[in-house]
Amino acid sequence: MENKKIQSIELGRVVAIIAIAAMHCQMFISYWQFDGTPWVGYLFNQATRFAVPLFFLISGYLIQPKLVLAPTQTLYRYVSPLLKVFVVWSVICLAMPFNLATVAEHGYLAERQGYWGFLAQTPLNSLLEGGLVHLWFIPALMIAAAIGAVLSKYKQTELFVPLGFALYVYGVLAGSYQEFTGFWAPFFTRNGPFFSTLLFAIGFSIRQQSITATSRQALWLALIGMALHFTEAAVLNHFGQAFNANDFLFGTVLWGSGCFLWLLSKPSLGAQSWLAAQSRYVLPFYVAHLPMIIVMMNITGILELNGLSKDAVILFGALVMTFGLIKGLANTRLYPWLFR
Repeated sequence: MENKKIQSIELGRVVAIIAIAAMHCQMFISYWQFDGTPWVGYLFNQATRFAVPLFFLISGYLIQPKLVLAPTQTLYRYVSPLLKVFVVWSVICLAMPFNLATVAEHGYLAERQGYWGFLAQTPLNSLLEGGLVHLWFIPALMIAAAIGAVLSKYKQTELFVPLGFALYVYGVLAGSYQEFTGFWAPFFTRNGPFFSTLLFAIGFSIRQQSITATSRQALWLALIGMALHFTEAAVLNHFGQAFNANDFLFGTVLWGSGCFLWLLSKPSLGAQSWLAAQSRYVLPFYVAHLPMIIVMMNITGILELNGLSKDAVILFGALVMTFGLIKGLANTRLYPWLFR
């Protein structure tokens, strides 16, 4: 069964990747502070947290027909290119120097050995994150797809959401709520199955059960989820959990699901737009954007830029450089190795 592209989903993917890139630029952190706390930056950081859930939801939704029809074959075809991309970009990020000033002063190996040593301190977590922190998304996606394939193979897909819910709740309690619960996790709970499985399963189930919502219903769900996420972050902040350190909370799943259902309620949104047409580059953009942000951070450091001008140059430069890199390699033999 072929997936006919839903234009609103394609547009949503592009908006989500831009939001993730902006968040990784650490915008508004060094200024616009209140009582020494960069609240504008913290609020902006958390306002982007709908984006990764949206990717998991979309992935589960799009793969559902094929995963049910041919679980093993579909999983193999789905995971193989993702695994290759994960390995290749992990190697690139492990080799790429992050701080050019340190390289100039102490040499390449001195700069890299510090980072390699940092990763070696938490080997299991590092294995699930790869060569740079943003790559965690790929193993998490592969694990969620593998769980869905196993349940589909044994005709137990009704367990997908309950299993994902149990993992998600434990992930929150052993993650942002860990100071309250004392729950242990073998690795950072954003990684692996804790975050991804429920969101992937919800997208899968929306497709399988033909769940729909009106635009108004979806918007209310998203707003309630967002309000709950921010309320949780504010309460946790009073107990020592940094406001901007929450990848997912209990409200996040409602927030992301509402955004996704809203996109489904407006399938023609973004039709014929240039922006939506760039959705085919979302995975390449995801894996390449953070290294380009690091390059731009070094450039702004050399130029001694600060404040809003620094943030603007980093974001604009990273977007242009990443897109330029992808388009420049699109018709070369390197493209399949780097991005497929």
